[in-house]
Amino acid sequence: MGWGSRQGGESPCWQPRPAWSTSLSDAWRTRPVSPAAEEAYAAARLRFELGEAVRLRRGELGLSQTELGRRAGMTRSAVARFEAGGTVPTLPLLDRIADALGLPLRVEFVEHAKIA
Repeated sequence: MGWGSRQGGESPCWQPRPAWSTSLSDAWRTRPVSPAAEEAYAAARLRFELGEAVRLRRGELGLSQTELGRRAGMTRSAVARFEAGGTVPTLPLLDRIADALGLPLRVEFVEHAKIA
């Protein structure tokens, strides 16, 4: 029996999954991941982290997305997309955003083992 089944007018009953059953989260965790998928995930994570850093700094300064956009030569919607990790920024764009946030832009190459 599963959800929605009734016995003698009782409330719905739940039976545990059989031992051979795999949850969706277990399946995702154990699936093989291609190098292309890992690369895409790393790029998405980087975009998200950049966006989060900009959003946090903007909040510290008390700036709206509109004001940050004005200072960086962007529209409010472009700032929102950037903060959500939805764009691949160029170095000139990162430089304009950093300047608008009162921060120097620093780009560096680090060994994988040193990335935390």
